[in-house]
Amino acid sequence: MNIHRTVNNDELTLSIEGRLDTLTAPELEKTIDNDLGGIEKLVLDLEKLDYISSAGLRVLLHAEKIMQRLGGMRVKNVSETVMEIFAVTGFDEILTIE
Repeated sequence: MNIHRTVNNDELTLSIEGRLDTLTAPELEKTIDNDLGGIEKLVLDLEKLDYISSAGLRVLLHAEKIMQRLGGMRVKNVSETVMEIFAVTGFDEILTIE
């Protein structure tokens, strides 16, 4: 998994590429926890995300809870495969998806 980070004023965009699973989820969680200082908006760009496991979903839920306090989070460019996982798990109702 690769994470590309872009900051624009108070908005952090994390573009995630590859697989978000048990092995890679801790890296994303660490990035989120370490990079939110001064951030009010978090954008997760999943255009190049191939797969997400339950460990990855847990990290997204963790980020959503943090960002509810700080400002807001949205997810964009979700592939059909990942969207199916969101739908089956109910994450399509929890997350703001563009």
